[in-house]
Amino acid sequence: MADMNARMGNGQSEDAPVVQYVQQLLEQAVALQASDLHFEPYEHHYRVRMRVDGELREMAAPPMALKDRLASRVKVLSRLDIAEKRLPQDGRMKLQLPNGRAIDLRVSTLPTLFGEKLVIRVLDSAQVQLDLPQLGYETGDLKRLEEAIRQPHGMVLVTGPTGSGKTQSLYACLNLLNTAEVNIATVEDPCEIQLQGINQVNVQDKPGLTFAVALRAFLRQDPDILMVGEIRDLETANIAVQAAQTGHLVLSTLHTNDAPSTLVRLRNMGTATYNIAASVTLITAQRLVRRLCPHCKHAITLPAEILVQAGLSADAITSDTVTIFAPAACAHCHKGFSGRTGIFQVMPVTPAMQTLVLNEASSQELAWQAHREGVASLREAGLRKVMQGITSLEEVLAVTREGT
Repeated sequence: MADMNARMGNGQSEDAPVVQYVQQLLEQAVALQASDLHFEPYEHHYRVRMRVDGELREMAAPPMALKDRLASRVKVLSRLDIAEKRLPQDGRMKLQLPNGRAIDLRVSTLPTLFGEKLVIRVLDSAQVQLDLPQLGYETGDLKRLEEAIRQPHGMVLVTGPTGSGKTQSLYACLNLLNTAEVNIATVEDPCEIQLQGINQVNVQDKPGLTFAVALRAFLRQDPDILMVGEIRDLETANIAVQAAQTGHLVLSTLHTNDAPSTLVRLRNMGTATYNIAASVTLITAQRLVRRLCPHCKHAITLPAEILVQAGLSADAITSDTVTIFAPAACAHCHKGFSGRTGIFQVMPVTPAMQTLVLNEASSQELAWQAHREGVASLREAGLRKVMQGITSLEEVLAVTREGT
């Protein structure tokens, strides 16, 4: 942080406590493996929260008098305009830890009624798990995913809300494919994980470096595998589909509730149904759920009917009662949970599914076909994790919808 301190300028030694305080908060966020750090001003109080395992926790309540100095410190570090307090700003900075490790941070400012709210996204590559089996895939789902990404061409899509681990899943796939024999390029907004041997490009709106522009450039760079951070518009979708049909493997993400509705989303964007059917080979929908703490979780017995009503297949239950686990609390965890794992709906686009796409079937019809082919819904995948003692029933019900 020495270079950052120097940029504070001479004559500002009175801000040394603020400098130290911000540094301590950032180091604490990294130590807790927080994904985000929030500085929030309100009318009568100021608070600092961190998102750990997907849950926001209040960590500190600095004096209101420090709100402008805290905002200025963060804006200086991220090279933002200190004088601009009326418009949102976005920046980046690098946190140097005492052990010599550097952490990338992404900063967003927002003018609110009572001052600037700051959100800092922690991009700690060292905490990212890039081993596919460790992400939480069931054995059969993992086999289907690996078969799809080892095809010479086609499109594999990962879908889910913001913060559901889509980027991590894509990079776990790229990590598996990353060899000296293939040329891999990615375009993202922004690049959150750095992986040696992969050509990574950040979207830059001001000079016009969009997803579509980068994709066109990639196709002139002799690529084997392309990763598009997100398909947001028809132009990007069509170029990605074209690449998947002309001998390239394309990985990307969309924001949909489940795997079947992704095919409908592409159609609604304007992509021709025959192109969707010919290019998309597999779709993975995912969510993150908190893991039960292994030190304090405790067993409870429930009627099996409760899990069946929640969405678990009756074939997975062999008695009238089931034993699952619930959270408690101990010194090793937070409210009975420690860490997160993924739940996944892995849906290959089979010939039967392609026919439905060509006939412009609804997402419900596609979901019925997926169920007939043995594809578990997100709810059912989560309930299997409950049966395995990995997470709680309440956690799965909170992050999934019935029927998805």
